[in-house]
Amino acid sequence: MKVILQKDVKGIGKAGDVVNVSDGYGRNYLLPRGLAIDATESNMNVLNEKKKAEEKKRQKEVEAAQEMAKKLSQESIVIKVKTGENGKLFGSITSKDIQDELNKKGYDIDKKKINLPDSIKTIGTYNVDIKIYPGIQAKVKVDVVGQ
Repeated sequence: MKVILQKDVKGIGKAGDVVNVSDGYGRNYLLPRGLAIDATESNMNVLNEKKKAEEKKRQKEVEAAQEMAKKLSQESIVIKVKTGENGKLFGSITSKDIQDELNKKGYDIDKKKINLPDSIKTIGTYNVDIKIYPGIQAKVKVDVVGQ
């Protein structure tokens, strides 16, 4: 019996998959619990339309992420901090500091997506990776200067 899974079923497949299951398992377990529907022609057409819509949505998200990565790669932020001798900072620059500076420039970036090279504890210029979308990253130039 061919069915279209509506929800993830352990050992069978994920939602949206078309799978073959035994007749009894499909009729007595999957269908009554709403975990699957029959793989009729009309249901297959609905599934295909849904997949096309999801693909278009994902494509738009990828294009938006690439555009944002392009803009972010051209950005340069300056962080002013108090320093001690030899250009060492009191503390260090964190991903939260970089997030705050990017928010001031109008970018909404989660601090968990900012990858610092190591800990930034001295004055200088650093390239910081920012994950925007799976497989899409941007490098932002961060200048750390003393006050």
